[in-house]
Amino acid sequence: MLIARKKDVQDGKEIEPTKKIPNLTLKQLADEYLKWAERQRGYRTKKNMVLQLIEIFGNNYLRQFNTRMLEQFQSERLLKGMRQIKVSETEWITPPNKPATINRLMATLKHMMHKAYEWEFITEDNWKRVRQVKLLEENNRRLRFLTKEECAELINQCKGVTRAIVITALNSGMRKSEILSLKWENVDLKHGFILLDKTKNGERREIPINESLKAVFQGITRRLDVPYVFYDPETGKPYGNIKRSFATACRRAGIHDFRFHDIRHTFASHLVMAGIDITTVRELLGHSTLTMTLRYAHLAPSHKVNAVDILDAALTGKTNCTKSAQIAGMKC
Repeated sequence: MLIARKKDVQDGKEIEPTKKIPNLTLKQLADEYLKWAERQRGYRTKKNMVLQLIEIFGNNYLRQFNTRMLEQFQSERLLKGMRQIKVSETEWITPPNKPATINRLMATLKHMMHKAYEWEFITEDNWKRVRQVKLLEENNRRLRFLTKEECAELINQCKGVTRAIVITALNSGMRKSEILSLKWENVDLKHGFILLDKTKNGERREIPINESLKAVFQGITRRLDVPYVFYDPETGKPYGNIKRSFATACRRAGIHDFRFHDIRHTFASHLVMAGIDITTVRELLGHSTLTMTLRYAHLAPSHKVNAVDILDAALTGKTNCTKSAQIAGMKC
């Protein structure tokens, strides 16, 4: 049904009638949004975010959402989480949510409301009230990585397919989702490369296969009816997660406060400490910007020493110049 604005009619203006805005709930919007999102990358992750939002706001009408309501939600979630953790036989605690987790939920909600505005489910004023909500400040400075000895012990404590997956992560720097969804068609053992077409930043990435990684792939029994490298032998489908077996291996190895994603930090950190330049590390990790990779730069303080050594040789013409200067082509 189309209606015209009363004031414009009284003023005698000839205008296009406006559409009547439907009074939908977030649950009803979510149904439409998920249909649209099926064509997008990262659909499974987005769907999980949407399901959480339905649990929280499902019965709220879209026109009820405003800045105060969502900022209050952020504050409450910082103080209490959704899931309880059992700390003893009689005691459960609800840990606070991290800002990054809350921000992912808020970003998903904002995008849903933006699509609602595009689809004319809400007015521009409704969209502005949601858009004004700022994301929380995050602390992404966590950089936990293993020593060479810890890497070896972790591998020793891993069992079965978990061992192969961990070795793959340590030698490729691939994300967990990239490893678990890896197919044989992406593994080129002849030329020694893993070719990833679908990555987080949407760019194609090539990862060299070293000897340790080659040995892992050659030791895996391939099934002609299963395209995946790592799969559940009972179902033939890729593993959804290895969280439990990985946690068990870490506990046996005496490694604490370590997540699977930290293996990626370990890969990058040891490359930098071995003298590999930041640009190459960025390409191997598949970072969209160099800024993301620069978090590892402090692990290579020798580069700064080398730089001033070369400068010293250039300015003073010392005959006993350093090895760094010799590598740079200076006459000694």
